Amino acid sequence: MITSPDLRFILRHPAHFLAFGFGTGLSPFAPGTVGTLVGFPIYFLLHGLDPVAYFAVVALLYVAGIWFCDVAGKALGVADHGGIVWDEIVALLLVLPFAPATPAGFIAAFLLFRLFDIWKPFPIRYADKHIHGGFGVMFDDLLAAGYAIACLLAMTHWKLW
Repeated sequence: MITSPDLRFILRHPAHFLAFGFGTGLSPFAPGTVGTLVGFPIYFLLHGLDPVAYFAVVALLYVAGIWFCDVAGKALGVADHGGIVWDEIVALLLVLPFAPATPAGFIAAFLLFRLFDIWKPFPIRYADKHIHGGFGVMFDDLLAAGYAIACLLAMTHWKLW
C-alpha cells in the first residue's frame, strides 16, 4: 500500500500512468486542476471526429478509466487519491464540445467543470461518499460534467456568449 505515489509508482503499471494523467497527478499543487488541463490536447486531437465517433471514444475512455482508477486506487490503498486525475480528464472531454470554440468558451468550460467538481453539489457529494471503486471515482466527475454542460447550454440559450 502506497499513500505517497511517485514517478516509480506511476511507471510500474500502465493503469497507474493513465490514472495519474500521464504524470500530471503527481503535481504538488492542485493535481486535479493540473490533470484536468490534459483534457485540452486530447480534445484538440479528437474534436475533428464526427460527433458520434467523438462521444464513442470518450465513452471508451470513461469505461477504461473505471479500470485504470480502480487498479491505481487499490495499489495506493486510497480509492480516490487526489493524484488520480483520469476522471477529470474524461469529464472535461465531455464538457468541451458544449462550449463555444473560443478561448473564453474553453476557459468557461474548464472553470465550470472545476467549480462543480470541487463544490460537489447534490448529488455529486452523495455519489462521492457512497459509490466506491473505479466506478465511483469516474461517476462523480460525470455528474460534475453534467452540471457544467447545463450551465454552458443555459449561457448559450440566454445568448451570454
